[in-house]
Amino acid sequence: MGKVTGFLEFTRELPSKRPAQERVNDYKEFVERYTDEKLNQQSARCMDCGVPFCHNGCPLGNVIPEFNDAVYRKSWKEAYDILSSTNNFPEFTGRICPAPCETACVLGINQPAITIEEIERHIIEIAFDKGFIQPNKNISRSGKKVAVVGSGPAGLAAAAQLNTAGHLVTVFERDDKPGGLLRYGIPDFKLEKKVVERRVKLMEEEGIVFKCNANVGVDINISDLLREYNAIVLAGGSTVPRNLNIPGRELKGVYFAMDFLKQQNKRVSNITFSQEEILATDKNVVVIGGGDTGSDCVGTSNRQKARSITQFELLPKPPDERNNIMPWPTYPMLLKTTSSHEEGCERHWAVSTKSFVGDEQGHLKGIKLVDLEWKIENDRPASFVEVPGSEREIPCERAFLAMGFLHPQQEGLINELELELDERGNVRASEKQYQTNIPKIFTAGDMRRGQSLVVWAIKEGRDCAQKVDEFLVGKSVLETADGNTIARYL
Repeated sequence: MGKVTGFLEFTRELPSKRPAQERVNDYKEFVERYTDEKLNQQSARCMDCGVPFCHNGCPLGNVIPEFNDAVYRKSWKEAYDILSSTNNFPEFTGRICPAPCETACVLGINQPAITIEEIERHIIEIAFDKGFIQPNKNISRSGKKVAVVGSGPAGLAAAAQLNTAGHLVTVFERDDKPGGLLRYGIPDFKLEKKVVERRVKLMEEEGIVFKCNANVGVDINISDLLREYNAIVLAGGSTVPRNLNIPGRELKGVYFAMDFLKQQNKRVSNITFSQEEILATDKNVVVIGGGDTGSDCVGTSNRQKARSITQFELLPKPPDERNNIMPWPTYPMLLKTTSSHEEGCERHWAVSTKSFVGDEQGHLKGIKLVDLEWKIENDRPASFVEVPGSEREIPCERAFLAMGFLHPQQEGLINELELELDERGNVRASEKQYQTNIPKIFTAGDMRRGQSLVVWAIKEGRDCAQKVDEFLVGKSVLETADGNTIARYL
């Protein structure tokens, strides 16, 4: 425990941000670093609880009190060793994780929680600054070959772990650059792509081969992979977006959120694209969906200088604080105001989009919506009715559908392999084995569990790699969050 009275002396403070009116003029990250004094104070708040619920809150099982203590003592190598023992990519989770560890923090019972996510980001960036992170080129090779299909967080984590175990890993990515969601789904102002490129370069130096523009099942015959590789990990993500089939859906100006975000990420990286250009500049923008993807559309629209930005959410406005149905240490569904919302956005809860309205040329010009009244009766599922007389139309020339994803793309690879699917359309594989109905094919991440968080994708990739390692050599040398990592540091 860094400082016995730290949680009494200091309160929660987040790093400063560049002013909103300044940062909307570029796509660079805008969260600053703590001063040495502030970082010391924030780590000093950790109480080294008898039962640290943050361990359970973190899907990866990060050893949080121990790395907080090392940060307080400015033992940076020790802090990095502890953090990297459970998390392959702290530079990603330290920027874009919703931090379920913080909602489980014991201090959060009656005080603001420890700034765990920010401390994690500082540990990994200090480790890079000090040169602690170097490629391991002395890996003893098993001779076994593994193909990883998909280079998002799950695929990268699986590849990194399997490479550590000594296997020869090749990652196949259908896009022109590796990273998956990290590269083309998350805007640069939240995760600059140089951060992704830095990690990919490190993995390449350790022996992992990345093959881009390689769409397995289209450009590459899956039969060739089955013959050439001893095991295959499918980590293609949940990529089929939820649609909104209402009148006017065909109008020009209605787009899926990911098409909009991916295109802007390519612009920032000076990568050309052949698709129709999607811009929010000088348009009335409506974002349908209240999650992180919707928030990313808000931030991107602000930077493209939209005329107005409105965000719809079907559900009622969440509470600001925990209530009886969201007790500590469960993850609470609270009102979340992101940095993108702070930059400018009008938000509407409990509304339903009735139709898209077009002009004579087939371009979107407005949206008809109606207010909803949600009812919760006894133990029945919540239901809603439309509020009479609340239907109205608002101007809109760009509508972005950010309502989540249904399941992985089944056409091509999945159907060709005749993989078994679960009731939600995901590839069926148990959480204990990650193995599909074809023994040498495994799956992890959103492709297996459905749309989820980056931190869960990393955990899935790590756990899947352990099972692949066992499949290849009988006994795995890899640890997961369920192993003895935590005990080692107690």
